[in-house]
Amino acid sequence: MTSSDSAQQPAKAPAKDPWDLPDVSGLVVGVLGGTGPQGKGLAYRLAKAGQKVIIGSRAAERARAAAEELGHGVEGADNAETARRSDIVIVAVPWDGHGDTLASLREELAGKLVVDCVNPLGFDKQGAYALKPEEGSAAQQAAALLPESRVTAAFHHLSAVLLQDPEIDEIDTDVMVLGEVRADVETVQALAGRIPGMRGVFAGRLRNAHQVESLVANLISVNRRYKAHAGLRVTDV
Repeated sequence: MTSSDSAQQPAKAPAKDPWDLPDVSGLVVGVLGGTGPQGKGLAYRLAKAGQKVIIGSRAAERARAAAEELGHGVEGADNAETARRSDIVIVAVPWDGHGDTLASLREELAGKLVVDCVNPLGFDKQGAYALKPEEGSAAQQAAALLPESRVTAAFHHLSAVLLQDPEIDEIDTDVMVLGEVRADVETVQALAGRIPGMRGVFAGRLRNAHQVESLVANLISVNRRYKAHAGLRVTDV
């Protein structure tokens, strides 16, 4: 290659800053299972941060009652309406109803960015332990059931107690975010970052979701031993 040839080569674009995240403040967030502890806590924190939030439940009346309790402009609706009206849909339903709930909402969730935060766990006399879904993880089950949705996984390791406590201003934790498409992952990272003290960190593709979901069993053990509400921090990033 001559010097003139090299001069004509386009300059290589600089590497994208991994912390250059999009503005998600105008997006509507729906929370399926928004009347449960985790969903309700996430809805409260996001709405308090200025996000428009709709919480969903199988019974619209129950969702509306919970929304009124939360305040901050939160609305309540049945799961189908919540999915239709939202740009981002957080799945926070109990594991035993996870598959049936998503299968019933396949049409309403088509084209949506879905964030699965469900942890498949079992409990016995020795405490919590991880379950291994046939698909590999709750997030992979969601992706299989929702082929027309953009499925990510995040918000697994958050304490519902801390999320719902109005006396706590910041949640000191990182959120592991997994997904197949960088733009979708970054949107979820940015959403996590809307909550004071919280940071979204890319943690791989959905095939790595099982160990992230499973880690909740370890955190439950930590919490019981130390009477805490443990979260995670990723160092050196």
